Amino acid sequence: MSFDRQPVLTGTLVRLRPLTADDLSGLQLVASDPLIWAQHPDRQRHTPQAFRRFFDDALGSDGALIAEDTSDGEIMGASRYHGYDPEASEIEIGWTFLARKYWGGAVNGEMKQLMLRHAFRQVDSVIFLIAPENARSRRAVEKIGAVPDGRRLDGGGRDCLLYRVTAAAWKAAHQDT
Repeated sequence: MSFDRQPVLTGTLVRLRPLTADDLSGLQLVASDPLIWAQHPDRQRHTPQAFRRFFDDALGSDGALIAEDTSDGEIMGASRYHGYDPEASEIEIGWTFLARKYWGGAVNGEMKQLMLRHAFRQVDSVIFLIAPENARSRRAVEKIGAVPDGRRLDGGGRDCLLYRVTAAAWKAAHQDT
């Protein structure tokens, strides 16, 4: 069975849909804020050249999702499913970024809850690979229930902290929702 890495997922605040080539200018506008990338290994991703490489990679991944504000359709950011491993029954969620005006609120949590709910229809665990210096991302995944589970190299060969959410733990924490 294959994993649908580009579903349309809609919550109260955010709608996730497959990234398309037409999203370049809107998403690049969000990504042009250098503070978004201040704790990221690629601190230059706010530049047009670096963002274009990122965007082209996202399009080619067949797992990238764009996040839109449900109230007005404004592009808020993006995220991605990656590395579906049916034997390990896991998939990675990553490459997430949001415009700063959405930081600290409920948007990232809702976005991840939508993605986790979708993932747990097919896998037993979801992983997040985070650069050790990226404290903001570590706090964000901890807020949604991810726990440290060692280290792993990412696709670029960088040593990352591995965080994991299991379907059993997530369902137990959300049985009333």
